[in-house]
Amino acid sequence: MFKIKYLILAAILLSASYVIAVQAEDTTGSSGHQAADTQQRQYTFTWNFNDSSDLKPRGGTSKGVPVTLDKAPSEAWLKLQEPNLSHLERDRRAILAMAGEYKVSFDFIEVAGFTENYQPKAPYQSWATEKVYVLEDKEDFISLQHILVMQTMNKDGTKNPPMVTKHWRQDWQYQPKQVLTYKGYNTWLAQPVPKAEQKGTWSQTVYQVDDSPRYGGVAAWQHFGNYSNWNSADTWRPLPRREYTVRNDYQVLLGNNRHIILPTGWVHEQQNNKVILDANAKPDVKAPVIAREMGFDRYERIKDYDFALGDTYLKSTEPFWHEVRKQWTSLSQLNKPIHLRASADKDSLYLSPFNYAQDLNEGKQKTEVEISSFAAQVVKGYLAETSTKAGSSTY
Repeated sequence: MFKIKYLILAAILLSASYVIAVQAEDTTGSSGHQAADTQQRQYTFTWNFNDSSDLKPRGGTSKGVPVTLDKAPSEAWLKLQEPNLSHLERDRRAILAMAGEYKVSFDFIEVAGFTENYQPKAPYQSWATEKVYVLEDKEDFISLQHILVMQTMNKDGTKNPPMVTKHWRQDWQYQPKQVLTYKGYNTWLAQPVPKAEQKGTWSQTVYQVDDSPRYGGVAAWQHFGNYSNWNSADTWRPLPRREYTVRNDYQVLLGNNRHIILPTGWVHEQQNNKVILDANAKPDVKAPVIAREMGFDRYERIKDYDFALGDTYLKSTEPFWHEVRKQWTSLSQLNKPIHLRASADKDSLYLSPFNYAQDLNEGKQKTEVEISSFAAQVVKGYLAETSTKAGSSTY
């Protein structure tokens, strides 16, 4: 029974878009909804909506258990502010400052339509309780793993048992020689970074919850008196779960992402264009962009929340996920496109590795050879049988 519940939750949560599809705090019950149907209201800074419209924020109705915000500057933040650090070391400490325990809120909203008579889609709001772990910490490389430990409240005030699942991962490489980029239609390619853009910069590569690739970008960290900032150039990304589950009128997000480190947490900003691709994975010539959205993910540090299930999951499953990461790394270093036979999340390719990891989490014993062999089998199963250009019938 637990495994069934776990796989259902995994299916819901599977997206590196950082949004939770049903485990969402109900933030829509504002007094503005009590106004007359003819009254106009405005949700933040976007279009005016009528109360009779259904464009109130979507994302679910469940609420989480109360959490306590940690309002004191974190130890990681204080280390980041120490004087006389080298630029490299200050960069490293900014990245490491993202590790920790958080309440996370997610907001996405369309702010402009680029086609005739475009009708805006409903904004998206959600929340999570999440711990960010340091998987690797080398002088020029840092890997951070996000794990969700979610506990929701029933309407009668009782608490549901906590559930844990692996979330997205972010890898940071100093002065990268290449960066893994999305090319459209379930295809990725590690592209060289020009030498002029390597010095003093970091690549951030983001991976799905099953460690399959998502997107990457390159930028330099900037440090100021009360915050640090990393802002990538525009990159391509596959549609996140919050989008592909409700629409199919575009094929790729083109946008930048900014990480801002603050004394009590960090924020992740996104500015995305929603782009139509032709059969050759090129932006449509006549109307490439249908709309623009802005996203804001707020990671607020919390204390006295029980993340023990996340700690146990990481420890028991890391031997397997480590082998999976090795397989994807090897593929990205072959200087060839990585073609997946389907979308890892939309087409449920992730179920096999998630099921295997859950067996390990529940105490099932596997040898190192068995784990390594299954990891190789899993990744091979993601790949298209033949390498064809993006946009062909293979996809």
